[in-house]
Amino acid sequence: MHSEAEARLSKRCPVMRRLIKAHGPCALAPQKRSPYEALVSAVVHQQLHANAAEAILRRFKALFPKTRFPKPEQVIDTDDTTLRGCGFSMGKLLAIRDIAAKTLGGQIPTRAVATKLSDEELIARLVEVRGVGRWTVEMLLIFTLGRPDVFPSDDFGVRNGWRIAKKLDEMPKPKDFRLLAERWQPHRTLAAWYLWRAADAGK
Repeated sequence: MHSEAEARLSKRCPVMRRLIKAHGPCALAPQKRSPYEALVSAVVHQQLHANAAEAILRRFKALFPKTRFPKPEQVIDTDDTTLRGCGFSMGKLLAIRDIAAKTLGGQIPTRAVATKLSDEELIARLVEVRGVGRWTVEMLLIFTLGRPDVFPSDDFGVRNGWRIAKKLDEMPKPKDFRLLAERWQPHRTLAAWYLWRAADAGK
């Protein structure tokens, strides 16, 4: 699926050529879930170790055993004490309630509607949601909607991957990195994936 894009990146950038050779074909496969579910999961994971976040999500899902993932209206109808019992901080609880409300109100689109909106349209709409910043929307674009040309220049792993791949003393500044990444259009998602691999390998 990614082979043509990998060939183009290899041709255009020696660093990418080296990373593609080292890490093999891209294994990125978007998850089939709604923007609502992706945003709730992203907020739960913010500033937490993955295992702790997954434990909170399991308790959250267990409140509503008849559904695969809690529905927005169920979140709205459940009292704070019950939801806090899952392990949510007050800030995260307020963010999840806002995600539920804005999904019901249509500001957070269904997956079908989201596929018709551009990356920037989605970013503009979703950063209005409590607890959701540009990085969170970029993760949704990459890992849920499978957009091919997203570059999260603020992401620590992506910046660190570039530092490691280029043997630099310091990570690039996000603004400079965004400009540098223009050479990888229209395959910036793929470039980000290989930079994450470089960061993982450098641990």
